[in-house]
Amino acid sequence: MNSDSIRKLFRQVHQGTLSPEEAVERLRHLPFEDLGFAKVDHHRALRNGMPEVIFGKGKTPDQVAGIFANLAKHGGNILATRTTEDQFQAVKQLVPRSEYRVLGRAIVLKRDRKKYGKGPIAVVSAGTSDIPVAEEALVTAELMGNDVQHLYDVGVAGIHRLLANCAALAKARVVIVCAGMEGALPSVVGGLVGVPVIAVPTSIGYGAAFEGIAALLGMMNSCASNVSVVNIDNGFGAGYVASLINRL
Repeated sequence: MNSDSIRKLFRQVHQGTLSPEEAVERLRHLPFEDLGFAKVDHHRALRNGMPEVIFGKGKTPDQVAGIFANLAKHGGNILATRTTEDQFQAVKQLVPRSEYRVLGRAIVLKRDRKKYGKGPIAVVSAGTSDIPVAEEALVTAELMGNDVQHLYDVGVAGIHRLLANCAALAKARVVIVCAGMEGALPSVVGGLVGVPVIAVPTSIGYGAAFEGIAALLGMMNSCASNVSVVNIDNGFGAGYVASLINRL
């Protein structure tokens, strides 16, 4: 569907021959744009609430830059995750306003500053080594229009550090908890709050942690009923789901 077809759609709505609901339904399924190496979905925000997100790992700097610049033409906030400094430099050449969030390994373009969340989201990390995954969750939630607070290095090895932040946790509408090793922290947090807790197992830990599998299994067996779990190191998925919950 090109621009002429879209104008025709609006005329039909104006003339009363097509309802607004029918027009929106047609717009939901507009074709993607084929860049040769990628097929960019420009109407994902209409369907899912946020534009397509670029997964940088495995892509060349030029590929990331090409997709990023193409998305940037259509407005809204743009996010590329798991990116490198080289990929950011390529994006910066095409989209000068883009920024690189080093800790979260994310390239962002923030233009829509409207708040869509109903309350704050808290992002918690068990240790300093879990911060990159936590930052990915934080950046994602921020770009989706949420107020986000972070509580870092408050793991169960020094539980008093977490308990000293109970007031901040109590204000959150959703809590994201990132932890490696045995993955115990989400269960503790789940027992302290009455809101959804999204657990993110990280690949941090010694040999028997099996690069996050031990934490994943521990979190999936949590006895706290308000805990749900995303995949290992999936800070983006946690930030996205937390944002959707926070809009309800």
